[in-house]
Amino acid sequence: MTVTIRDVARAAGVSVATVSRVVNATGQVTEATALRVREAVRRLDYVPHGGARSLTTRRTHVIGVVLPEMYGDFFSEIIRGVDRAARPAGYHVLVSGSHSDPAETMAVLQALHGRVDGLVLMMPGPGLGRLDRSLPRRTPAVLLNGAGATAHPSLRVDNRRGARLAVDHLLDLGHRRIAHVRGPEGNADAAERLLGYREALAGRGVAADPRLELPGDFREDSGYAAAERLAELVPRPTAVFAANDAMAIGCLAGLRARGLEVPEDLSLVGFDDVPNARYLAPALTTVRVPIAEVGSRATERLLRMLANPTEAGGEDEVVVPTLSIRESTLAARVAVSRASH
Repeated sequence: MTVTIRDVARAAGVSVATVSRVVNATGQVTEATALRVREAVRRLDYVPHGGARSLTTRRTHVIGVVLPEMYGDFFSEIIRGVDRAARPAGYHVLVSGSHSDPAETMAVLQALHGRVDGLVLMMPGPGLGRLDRSLPRRTPAVLLNGAGATAHPSLRVDNRRGARLAVDHLLDLGHRRIAHVRGPEGNADAAERLLGYREALAGRGVAADPRLELPGDFREDSGYAAAERLAELVPRPTAVFAANDAMAIGCLAGLRARGLEVPEDLSLVGFDDVPNARYLAPALTTVRVPIAEVGSRATERLLRMLANPTEAGGEDEVVVPTLSIRESTLAARVAVSRASH
């Protein structure tokens, strides 16, 4: 049978309230009494009921994480970063996906209401204003995008800067016919990366070619499909910037299926620097975002808000990406000479 708090109180010769104060570390109890209660807890193997304890302390010691998807290395790294910061502070993590659907996001938030002490939330699309109105007022939240769009503190990646780094690197290598595999329509990160791509080209006097902007959805298969279209273009691009690493990985496979090698025939750059990027053959040149660190920093900010309810969370924070140059990019003159044979 399950051991209850009343069993512990009876074994220790104290009231239920005294056991509750010892277990939850609230209120004043003499050391002798506390030792007696702890001994009874140990001897009876008592495990406090989380729901009952939350009613007493008004804390669940659970952080909710709401992400647009549950698929892929990027989101796994975000979760790893959140957990890395939450567990040492005594918090568990409850994760849910919204499938980038504003209505589903609202349903998830309703389901989490009362079950979590705070939220780390990513919604890289429209509906942030509605989201701001729907978040429970008494539940602290940190967003992983949407700076300036809501009343909640935010960490966001400077996507435009990252895209410019990627394209500038290819331009520095002499590439001028550079394709871009876009992210999904309506996704704020994808839109910013497309804008950065166009800005980098314009900054070097390279005219944008709509035929070189290929659709994608941040998944490997869309990168593979883009590679098939790239292989058929005449003249063929000498370089490709994919809006994330998953599509870059798919693009690499698709190019090889068409008999094209990276970087000898086409240079390839991704975005995110997921853990597997460095272990590809060739190792992927990519825009590095410290993904797990972003999850940890968002959680640390949320924990500060939980520790001090009067804290607003501070100003929005911008994560500045860098470029990890590896083996998947090569000077254009080499690529062109290969393509001409």
